[in-house]
Amino acid sequence: MDILVGLNPQQQQAVLAGLGPVLVLAGPGSGKTRVLTQRVAYLISTLGVHPYSILAVTFTNKAAREMESRVQHLLGEPQSRGLMMGTFHSICARILRREASQLPFNSNFVIYDTDDQLALVRQALEELNMDDKRNRPASIHAAISFAKNELHLPDDFPVQDYRSEIISRVYRRYQELLLTNNALDFDDLLLWTVHLFDQFPATKEKYARLFEHILVDEFQDTNQAQYTLVHQLSSFHRNLFVVGDIDQSIYRWRGADYRNVLRFESDFPDAQIILLEQNYRSTQAILDVAMAVIKPHPHRAPKRLFTSRGSGEIVNLVETTDDREEANFVVKTIAGMIQTKTAKPGDFAIMYRTNAQSRLVEEEFLQHGLRYRLVGAQRFYGRREIKDLLAYLRLVHNPADELSLIRALNTPPRGIGNKSFIQLKAFAQQVKLSPGEAILSIAKDTQSAVSSSFPQRSVTAIAHFGDLLTSWRAKVDELPPLQILDNLINDINYRSYIDDGSPEGEDRWENVMELRRLASEFQQPGLGAFLERIALVSDQDTLAESNDAPTLLTLHAAKGLEFPIVFIIGLNDGTLPHARSLDDMEAMHEERRLLYVGITRAKEKLYLVYSQMRSSFGYSEPAIRSRFIEDIPESLLQIKTTDDAQLGIGIHKPKDNWGFSSAKSSAPILHNRFSAGNRVRHSKWGEGLVLNSVLSDDDEVLDIFFESVGLKRVAASLAKLEILTDH
Repeated sequence: MDILVGLNPQQQQAVLAGLGPVLVLAGPGSGKTRVLTQRVAYLISTLGVHPYSILAVTFTNKAAREMESRVQHLLGEPQSRGLMMGTFHSICARILRREASQLPFNSNFVIYDTDDQLALVRQALEELNMDDKRNRPASIHAAISFAKNELHLPDDFPVQDYRSEIISRVYRRYQELLLTNNALDFDDLLLWTVHLFDQFPATKEKYARLFEHILVDEFQDTNQAQYTLVHQLSSFHRNLFVVGDIDQSIYRWRGADYRNVLRFESDFPDAQIILLEQNYRSTQAILDVAMAVIKPHPHRAPKRLFTSRGSGEIVNLVETTDDREEANFVVKTIAGMIQTKTAKPGDFAIMYRTNAQSRLVEEEFLQHGLRYRLVGAQRFYGRREIKDLLAYLRLVHNPADELSLIRALNTPPRGIGNKSFIQLKAFAQQVKLSPGEAILSIAKDTQSAVSSSFPQRSVTAIAHFGDLLTSWRAKVDELPPLQILDNLINDINYRSYIDDGSPEGEDRWENVMELRRLASEFQQPGLGAFLERIALVSDQDTLAESNDAPTLLTLHAAKGLEFPIVFIIGLNDGTLPHARSLDDMEAMHEERRLLYVGITRAKEKLYLVYSQMRSSFGYSEPAIRSRFIEDIPESLLQIKTTDDAQLGIGIHKPKDNWGFSSAKSSAPILHNRFSAGNRVRHSKWGEGLVLNSVLSDDDEVLDIFFESVGLKRVAASLAKLEILTDH
């Protein structure tokens, strides 16, 4: 068997690398999985290393299974038996069960999932008499998780202010509760393993001697705990083979730190560094655009991606009027290619920055009668926050809907337990009403005989819910769906329930805002029509999942995937890069890497799409073309409007720094009307302070901080601002 068959010179160099530390900087589509697999096979078959002396670490169980299958195919199952391969968490769990006698828990410990962990944080808050409204469990848990990833136990948690004091106390009690339950959370698996090796050097040396060779995939996505663990395990033999690429580090929000690649070079100055630059996935035209986007990123090792697949089609940059037209363009283009049989349905991927962006695209697929599949997230109408609010709306429309009642009854929690609900159903059956109708009845008369059969606390909670439902139903024939939706969101304080200030909480609230926008399209009263439209979209969930359909996914979910034809939509400042990153340089760098990852998923054809206007919180406002587009030379792009793109016509329009179309309905602005320090008023956002003013493409572009919505970038010709003060 020739281990090197089919490998290019750089791949061969990596597979045959000698002993000691090795850093493989693998560009996208460069065959890193094959290199790792062949390296393991080479160690066993050529160097005679025992399989049980090899530890291979991946970031997903799927990747581990794939590598294991490939090694077995190369060597046969008997020769590869004993190889330890898996994720950091699975490997650590194995070690901790073996060494539990040295730790404060038993070997049969359970691993708590996220819901369990949040429940435990709530219990800790309750025991400490802390308000879980002021101290959000999800936010507290995120801080604890971050501390564990930074290897801080409760005793050495850094306390710097009042909030960190609160977190420290909750962390301590949370950890005590975990141990009381003989349980670990995901972060504990790493933390306790590092702690084990620190406290018991003989145990560390045992494993460091056992694993003669350690291989780590996706090294740029390791956190501090994982980096320390790798350092500990490789301390005896120093045969550490890591594969990574700073350019593809996109999980900072999970604790990943691309700087671990730089630390590796510093901690192992004798390491061999090997570049994998030949791409087997994309055409050169796509790679050239990707390199232009990533080139300004600091700290990266320069790579020149090349391919033998030819130059390919030039990348399309498409401008649309707004985000609805953006979705329409994408689906029409896909439908046209399918109809003309120039591509198959499964060839397409539509990528976006946030889950909320999928809704318009999903609706367009429904309108065109095309199937699709969603990867990495639930369908828009299947997301928890959307299902919650739709349950309320269906209950307002039809109180007999018991399934909606069950979901809405304790969302947010209102103290109506299972026992009370069972009693409610029994009463409803006696009087031949649905439980929802029974609630309305009890709300009318809390002193009735049936009410007295409930505990007073339950009667109060049921009556309060019934009062809310009664008030919403009273206006159902008078108000449009948006107003009904807004009323119930406010009445149940839903934002406080789902938005805990974390990125995930903000994403949930963005999904609610997307639902509001859909409701705003129904200007007249008619909740039934609104719910019917949503039901038609939700019917798509009954379709069997198939690879023979266009794929919708976030850019984060696209990592590790590839598609012949890719659309990246929403390329506007505030969307990509996301608004949360605009004042955080490290976050901005990651947004750049995220776009790079998306671009390099495309094999043959790539569309980069942005719009002149985007909807935000139910309003349409001027949008700025993503600053990352400005880093791409015009010679690499076919610049088109929507109509041009659908006709296949390329128009090279002048580019500017702001992304506005050069066509303006108003007279050109030749001088600055506004200056930094002006206080202004906007019809929807209220008062704001001008931070900056720039003339661009016959318009004045302003950065304004509004007290109601924060920082906005607007075109003066469209914003209709009133100057309140000069300074």
